[in-house]
Amino acid sequence: MSGDTWVRARRSGDLAACAEALRAVHHADGYPTNWPQDPVGWLRGGDVVGAWVGCHGERVVGHVLLTRPDPGDVAPTLAPADTPVAVVGRLFVAPSARGHRLGAALLGRAAREARRHGALAVLDVVATDSAAIALYERLGWRFLAQGQQEWGPGELVTVRCYSAPPEDWPREAGRPRRRRGGHPQGRPRHRAR
Repeated sequence: MSGDTWVRARRSGDLAACAEALRAVHHADGYPTNWPQDPVGWLRGGDVVGAWVGCHGERVVGHVLLTRPDPGDVAPTLAPADTPVAVVGRLFVAPSARGHRLGAALLGRAAREARRHGALAVLDVVATDSAAIALYERLGWRFLAQGQQEWGPGELVTVRCYSAPPEDWPREAGRPRRRRGGHPQGRPRHRAR
């Protein structure tokens, strides 16, 4: 993330700015698939564990929510048996603020909070959202399975479900974290003689 971007806990006064950013995301990307009648209420979520915003300069430009599972959620049913889970949702970054790694930072914050509560973070994404899928996979999120989730009366949507990467996965995408000796697996860099 650049110096003028950061993640912080969401405040009630942030919801209007979040709804404005969400509208821009909806126009650009079609997320959420079904525009909510009450965007602020939709952003508040259900049984919330935590909520954060991404800021760029003085503006709120991103959002993520962590909740306890709802009965209709598919991703929690795909986690390993007897594993407590928390569901990541309402993740977005306004198109005007992309390219600063806010999406990755928001997702990482939610996953860390789930771990702090002794839970595995899981999420689902519409199977056709290739940009979001690419982000999750680049950040080490593990594909669990594809399934059908009901999003409204008679509306079944195909979703891909993921779980958070292991805690020691790097926070920066694409490369294993360097360990002792500068090698990703902790092996020294010297050559055998």
